[in-house]
Amino acid sequence: MCSSDLFVFPHAPMMPVTINNGYVMRAWYDVSFGDLEGKTKQADEKGVRASQAEIEKLIAHEVARGVAAKKIVIAGFSQGGAIALQTGLRHARKLAGIMALSTYLPVAHTLPAEAAAANRSIPVFYAHGTHDQVIPIAMAEASRKILDAAGYHVEWHSYPMQHSVCIEEIADISAWLVSVLR
Repeated sequence: MCSSDLFVFPHAPMMPVTINNGYVMRAWYDVSFGDLEGKTKQADEKGVRASQAEIEKLIAHEVARGVAAKKIVIAGFSQGGAIALQTGLRHARKLAGIMALSTYLPVAHTLPAEAAAANRSIPVFYAHGTHDQVIPIAMAEASRKILDAAGYHVEWHSYPMQHSVCIEEIADISAWLVSVLR
């Protein structure tokens, strides 16, 4: 990476989240009771797709500014990682990669019909904590299996941590970013 690299860190909008008793907080989509039970479950599809559209707008803005789509990595943690997977796997132009941290694949049932040909070989860095109490590792592993079965190149990492990031993960992220942005 060099001094001309650009990083865009969008914030999720403020919205009521059902699992938090309707408390208004930053979220990419609503989460209801039972949505995170440790196996794949459909997320709030309307909210996921709305957030996907917002990330698509950000990508289009950067491309219009002269950034090549093939130099863009979509990354996210938790819900942000879910939206990174949702958007990156379906984006019509080739991207550099997807980084999915402590997350799962939302709306997985539509991926076979919606997967973009341009990103069938996209590198995916997928990391999760073995002690994650927010999104159980079983959800991440099930999502990884869906991606593997669909032929995606997934670089999987698990770390002895909860719903967080650790120093070993940061080192692995750094190495992966260097490799995909070369």
